[in-house]
Amino acid sequence: MPKTKATIRIENVVASATLNQRVDLNAVVKGYPGVEYRPEQFPGLVFRLKRPKTATLIFNSGKMVCTGAKSEKEARRAVMRVIKELKKGGIIIIGKPVLKIQNIVASAALQGLIDLEKAALILQKTMYEPEQFPGLIYRMPVPKVVILLFASGKLVCTGAKREEDVFEAVSKLHVELEEKELIFYE
Repeated sequence: MPKTKATIRIENVVASATLNQRVDLNAVVKGYPGVEYRPEQFPGLVFRLKRPKTATLIFNSGKMVCTGAKSEKEARRAVMRVIKELKKGGIIIIGKPVLKIQNIVASAALQGLIDLEKAALILQKTMYEPEQFPGLIYRMPVPKVVILLFASGKLVCTGAKREEDVFEAVSKLHVELEEKELIFYE
């Protein structure tokens, strides 16, 4: 168990949803003039919600991508709310969406300083080129995530499919850094 507790914050959850039907994006624009749709620039429509504060891309294929949620639950809620709004605007949606979490990005602070030079030599699957990027890139095999680790003890974890994976990965890394004497507390 690490000496200090890492503070972890989910920054963004990206979820995809499939409606298994086509969606008339021009009809959506008529029902919701506030949406962004410029088909000459991008084939999707952007449907923004204030609560939860998210942006959902909707494609005429019926595929959707929701970004900006701060939890898996919030991502699901946002997709369901967009569908509810579409129905309210006269868009006929037959089935339930098939939703899948694609990526969770989180930040954390380990409350200590990290020797990145030494960590690059000791940890497996790392990349550290300080003249290119100040952080060490660590590819954790289980759970399968990528962690950008900084000398300040701050990190960014990306690639997780479940919130538990984020907490497990950060905890596992924290323990490993302590066991291998790569983290120092002031």
